[in-house]
Amino acid sequence: MNLTNKLNLPFGKAICYSGFREGQQPGGIYPSYDEIKEDLLMLEGNWNYLRLYDCDKHAEVVLEVIKKEQLDFKVMLGAYIVAEMNNFGCPWGVTYSEEQLETNKEINRNQIEKLISLANHYPDIIFSLSAGNEACVDWTDHYVSVKSVIEYVKMIKKGAKQPVTFCENYVPWLDKLKSLVKEVDFISIHTYPVWEYKNIHDALEYTKHNYYAVADKYPDVPVVITEAGWATNSNGRGIDPSNVSEEHQEIYYNDLMDWTNEEQILTFVFEAFDESWKGSPEPLEPEKHWGLFKIDRTPKLVMSHLLSKP
Repeated sequence: MNLTNKLNLPFGKAICYSGFREGQQPGGIYPSYDEIKEDLLMLEGNWNYLRLYDCDKHAEVVLEVIKKEQLDFKVMLGAYIVAEMNNFGCPWGVTYSEEQLETNKEINRNQIEKLISLANHYPDIIFSLSAGNEACVDWTDHYVSVKSVIEYVKMIKKGAKQPVTFCENYVPWLDKLKSLVKEVDFISIHTYPVWEYKNIHDALEYTKHNYYAVADKYPDVPVVITEAGWATNSNGRGIDPSNVSEEHQEIYYNDLMDWTNEEQILTFVFEAFDESWKGSPEPLEPEKHWGLFKIDRTPKLVMSHLLSKP
C-alpha cells in the first residue's frame, strides 16, 4: 500500500537531516539558525521531505527556520527514546544501572510529550511522527521493550493528529514487532546492504528483498524506507574499506532512486551531511561518512551536479 496515497501527500524525494557540523554534537554546541538555514536552502528544491530524529534544540530550530523562511518541506519528526533495559547483545557493551534505566523511562515520556507538543505547534509542517529509532533491534545500545514502544505510540496518537510510526531495522518487523504493526499507521524500515557485507552490485536487490519481505507480510499497511544509504569511508569496523567510496555511493543512490521512484515508495536517504561527532574518535569511522555532502557542505560525487546548476 502506498503511504503518500493514504496520507494524501504528493510523492517526493526524502532525506534524513541532522545539521551538526565540526565541533558540534547533541548535548553540546548546536547548529545556529543561520547554519540550519544555509543547509535547508541547499536541500530545498532537491528534497521535499525531511526526517528529524529528536525533539531537541536542533529540531526546534529546524522547524522555526522552515516556518519563518517559508521553505517547502514537510517533516517526519521523531522522539529519540533511550535505554529502558540493558541489552547484553550490544556489540559495544553499554551497561546501565537500574537507577539510570528508571530515569531513562522518565526521559522517554518527556520526549514523547515534547513530540506531541511540537506536532501540535507545527501541524502544517510536521506530516508524521515516530515513536523512536532502532530501539528494538538485537544490537541496539538503547533497548526498549516492544510493550513500551506500543505505549508510546498510543500516547502520541491520543495527543496529536499526525500519522504515527516507529523507525527500525527491517529484521524486527518480520517477527518481533508484529504486535506493534497493529498500532502504527505505517511501518518504517531501515535497510543497509553495506553493513550486511553486500557488494555494491548486489546492493539494490538486497534492499528490494528487505523491503518486500516486510511489505508482503503486511499487505494492508504502508511501508516506508526511513533509512537507506551507502558510506564513503571506513576504518574496517564492520565495513570493508574496499566496499565504500563516493563512486559506490553514487551507484547505490541512483539505483535506489530509480527503483523507489518507479514504485512510488517514500524513501529517506541516509543522510544529508557527514557528522564527525558520530561513532568512535577515529576519522575513518564509517558512522561519520554517510552524507551526500561532506561536513564542510561541499558535495560528494553523487551530488556534484548541484555545482553545475546556474
